[in-house]
Amino acid sequence: MFEFIRTHQRLMQLLLLIFVVPSFVFLGVSGYSIVSADPAVADVGRLSVTKEEFTQAQRNQLQQMQESSQGRFDPALLDNPQAREALLNQLIDQKVQMAVAAREHFSVSDSVLRRAIASMPQLQVDGQFSPDRYHEVLAQYGMSPRDFEAGQRAQLALTTVLSPVDESASLPAPVLDSLKRALTEERTIALRVFQAKDYRAGVTITDADVKAWYESHQKELRLPDEVSADYLVLDEAAAMASVPAISDAQLKDYYDQNKSRYVVPARVNLSHILIKVPAGATEEIAKAALAKAQDIAKRARAEPSQFADLARKESQDAGTAREGGTLGWIQRGTLPLSMDQAVFALKQGQVSDPIKGPDGYHIFLANEVQPEKGETFDEARAKVTDEVRRQLAADRFADMATKLTSLVYDNSSSLEPAAKQLGLQIRHVTGIARDRLLAADEAGPGAASASKDAAALGDPRVRQALFSSQVLADKQNSGVIEISPDTMLVVRVDKLTPSHVPALAQVDARIRTDLTDERSLAAAVAAGKQALAAVEKKPSSDGFEKPVTISRMDSAGLAKSVLDAAFSVPVTPLPAYSSVTLPTAYAVIRVDHIQPGTTDKPALEGLGTQLAQVWGAVEQAAVLTDLRSEMKVKVTSEGKKLINSKGSGDQG
Repeated sequence: MFEFIRTHQRLMQLLLLIFVVPSFVFLGVSGYSIVSADPAVADVGRLSVTKEEFTQAQRNQLQQMQESSQGRFDPALLDNPQAREALLNQLIDQKVQMAVAAREHFSVSDSVLRRAIASMPQLQVDGQFSPDRYHEVLAQYGMSPRDFEAGQRAQLALTTVLSPVDESASLPAPVLDSLKRALTEERTIALRVFQAKDYRAGVTITDADVKAWYESHQKELRLPDEVSADYLVLDEAAAMASVPAISDAQLKDYYDQNKSRYVVPARVNLSHILIKVPAGATEEIAKAALAKAQDIAKRARAEPSQFADLARKESQDAGTAREGGTLGWIQRGTLPLSMDQAVFALKQGQVSDPIKGPDGYHIFLANEVQPEKGETFDEARAKVTDEVRRQLAADRFADMATKLTSLVYDNSSSLEPAAKQLGLQIRHVTGIARDRLLAADEAGPGAASASKDAAALGDPRVRQALFSSQVLADKQNSGVIEISPDTMLVVRVDKLTPSHVPALAQVDARIRTDLTDERSLAAAVAAGKQALAAVEKKPSSDGFEKPVTISRMDSAGLAKSVLDAAFSVPVTPLPAYSSVTLPTAYAVIRVDHIQPGTTDKPALEGLGTQLAQVWGAVEQAAVLTDLRSEMKVKVTSEGKKLINSKGSGDQG
């Protein structure tokens, strides 16, 4: 459990976002109403969850996910029986808590309410509660402070129903100790892996095999409703292509205005020797340092080739002395002004006089000098042309985007006018379903999944647009879909192909591949089981890989299924054997040694807290289950119909 929580935090956060959303967001103040003429989808004692409450919660749920994903969330993930049932259960649990809070007269004080509202990040500015921000946010939702505060007071009252259960939950110390021992226990294992690919050569697939598999797997082969579509793409490449020819005069003007960008600054490759002058040093100490630096400079000029040896011996810059004083390439303007001027006055191979710096006296050797070099217009032409074209294309893109929006709206029955006026090419693809792009062998020629625009066409917003009533039934253009700041699409349905089973010839190659994979894996499993039976009778290390030590916290890169199999082996006798079938192989596992691990690892420090939280959540769920039974919670026929419907109709 700890490993799952630790490695799947993002997944758990997503599930919480989808299914555990505050009741205020779902229901609002109206959700606390007891009497309603709206049909009930669930009865909770004297209360009920109405169809309108469910529908509003579903809309808000989708809106939250769309906003958090910037429009890229696929509504199909929420428009299915499992998601609808989870949402209804969430609403039922809220009603159960409401009923208990009302029955037991739970409430919260004004001070608790004020602290709760003031702690909401949405109502704070620079970490402090802001009355102006408070009223601004409420105005956006069309709520008065009185209604909002009443809803929050009710919500806080609901938390008092289950919070004592969570707060009182504690993990028994023996349980925690046992878990730590289990997580850190180490086992030394060796694997003998039988790869399915090694048995492919012995597999034969006949036409009869393919036909039999095809006829017995019609359900798996059935394809969903799909569309072929025409579409326009407006992106940087399209904008660049629309830029007219650029004259030499325009390029020259741009070059002259940005000439400094095409100049390579002067630079010199330096070595140095430093004689330090401590901060606050007396005049005598400074003079002594200068005299020493002058002597070293004289010796360096006499034998410049020995500068590196001199630096290793005399330089007080520990970082560069051992490298012979090497500083590398220095550009003009990098050093303090006085040092910069002196350094760039040196010729190649020349040694400077001692130069006063912030930390003492420097003697420099110019190993190599490169003067400032500016690119001529002809040398920089390609670079200038590209920069000018990109600037013009950026302006052109904004203009084309505005025109594209107008053209597809004014000519809703065709993409031709927009394509012709903007110089765009109408592209065509097949195999776009509501929930995915079909594979190339499923969609046939022109598959969207195989096109260069596959990433854009697979965007949930594109699929949602293609299956909207406006585009699918009314045969109109979609609106402009902004995939990214520099990529826009407009789509149009060419043809709808209802759900069907593809012809045998279309899926023949895939079936042969699947059958070959299946049978080669079966052969690997058979060989592996034979080897397992042999070593169980007579232990042997033949064919096994080098042993590795693993724990439940350190898998050594092995698959979880291998880890589980290794830890399912009894402690005695050893060596002991186990096995596991992997997606493309069969592994025989030999356990050679078992020993306790170290339970005071830093990674285990938060285990008790995390498991206590899980424990509390489980106990809360148990209390809710009892309360549901006590209140005779029942999902009505209307609720069952809503859960099991093909689509709620509220997502699109």
